[in-house]
Parts: sequence; structure tokens; C-alpha cells
Amino acid sequence: MRLILHLTNLFLRGTALMLCLVGAVAGVACLGGAFSDWLDVLTHAAPLWMVCSVLGLILAVLASRDDERRALVAVAALGIAALLVLMAPELLSTLRPAEAPGKGAATLKLIQFNLWAENDAPPETAAWILKQNADVVITEESGGNAWRVLRALKKAYPYSTTCHAKYGCDTRIHSRWPIVDEHDFYGDGESLVATQATLRHPGGDVTVVGTHFVWPVPAGRWQAQSRLLAKKVAPFAKDSLIVTGDFNATPWSWSLRRQDRALGLERRTRALASWPTGQFIRIAKAPFPVLPIDQVYAGKAWKTVKVERGPSLGSDHRPVVATLAR
Repeated sequence: MRLILHLTNLFLRGTALMLCLVGAVAGVACLGGAFSDWLDVLTHAAPLWMVCSVLGLILAVLASRDDERRALVAVAALGIAALLVLMAPELLSTLRPAEAPGKGAATLKLIQFNLWAENDAPPETAAWILKQNADVVITEESGGNAWRVLRALKKAYPYSTTCHAKYGCDTRIHSRWPIVDEHDFYGDGESLVATQATLRHPGGDVTVVGTHFVWPVPAGRWQAQSRLLAKKVAPFAKDSLIVTGDFNATPWSWSLRRQDRALGLERRTRALASWPTGQFIRIAKAPFPVLPIDQVYAGKAWKTVKVERGPSLGSDHRPVVATLAR
């Protein structure tokens, strides 16, 4: 019995050491993402590194003693401190109160939703979208099984963007209001999957851009798309512009922070986890989303009335619903 207890203690202490080291090394490396796109890849997993540090700290306190305990606690604290520097600004921003619309202000409700080409519940997905009674719906991965969702939305959203490219048309904008100007960026011969539509909204014309970025691995491609998006939206009036999409990037990454500045718009989604959800891969099911990678930006003419996450439907993403007042 004594041998079993001793081996258990050794296992817990070894696990504590491993977790503390992983959290600390990854946390410090994440700070290096300010200078390296490759190190910035690690920042997207910051919640995982934080879990490692916290669990390592708990095990160190419970299983180790004296100098060993002090050393492990110091290593865990280093990781936690580095990750708090990274994540705290975004987490604190969620405490901002919602803004009440002014009297008579025109409101616009939008849904940002990566439908997922392998959507396994198109009827339920379409029914939920229709129930929201939004003004505009921006969808990514709109092909495959998701095409059934678009067909169900056609009557409620008679206006939608068209695509003239041979491929890359997975991002679309669907509107209750007439589209008076549109452009798909797929056909520009550049690597930006995005589309733009100007809507004749009763409160005044509104330009909306929807996009779907690549994953941040390998480093460099995401950053190139971000620079290209900033270039493409630069000619539009920033005050009333709305940009949404599946950016495949978390708000504590240095790359998304740079994009926030480059777009000149305010990101209205704050630490709102949207991925993964449901049966997101063949061998795993996610009980709740962890990463906030679906974003909504808007110009300063818009007040944020409400931003919320929708339920788990047939996609590996949760929808994001934003209500803005002009």
C-alpha cells in the first residue's frame, strides 16, 4: 500500500511539473507572437495553456513539498501571468454595458453563421434562422448540405449576393432589403474569400462585407488575407460599414489585434466563443464552444444593442446574432 501511495505521489508531482512547464513555456512564447507570426499561432490555444498552468498549480500545491512546491508554483504563476497579459483585455471588455438605441433610431439585426458544408440538420438550422427575423444573414460554407438551408431562406430573404468566380463562393449575404450594389472579391484574382453588398435599408443604405479566412496555420497566409481585407474595405465609408465573418482567429491573438486597428472599425463580438460545437469532427463531439473565431465589426455610427450566441444546430459553429442601432 505504501508503494502504491509513493508511486501515485510521484505521478502527481511529475504531472504537475509537466503541466506547469507546458503552461509557462507556451504562455511566454505567446507573448512573442507580437513579433512572430509563427509564435502567434500558439495564442489561439491560450485557454488550453491557461488550463495547464492552473491544473499544474493545483497539483503542485497538493502533491509537492518545500522547495519543489515553491519552484512549481513559481513556474505556474509565470504561465498564468503571461496568459493574463494576453487574455485579460479581451475578457474585461465583456463587462461593457449594452448601449440603448436613441429614440427613433433605426436598428439592424444580423446573423453571422458558418453553416458548415457538412451540416447535419438543415431544416432545424433554417427554422432557427427564420425565427430570428433578422434583416441580413451572412453565411460561410454555404455549399454541400448547407445549400438546403439557403433554399429554405429564399422566400424570407429574396435578395442575395451572386458569385461570378468558378470556385470560392462559400460566403454569401442574404437580405430582406434590396441589394443596390454588390461585389464578390473571389473574382479579383486574389486570395480573399469575401463578398460585399450595399442594402437599401429603411434607416439608410448599409454596406455589409462577409468573409471566411483560412486557418492561421501555416503562418503568413492568414496575415496576408487580413491585409488584403483592410485594403478592400478602405474605400467604403467607415462610419456605417459592417464587416462580419468566420475569421478563424481568436481575439487574444496579436494578428487579430492588428486587424482591429487596420480595419478602423470596432469589433462588437467580445470573447464570444463560437467553435467548436456538436459533432465537429468524426470522432469527437464538443459539449460547448471554446474559441471565439466568428467576429462582427461595425463603424462608429452604430451602437451595440445586443450581441449573443445562438444554439448548437447542424454546424460545427454557433451562430452570432448582433443587433445594432444607427
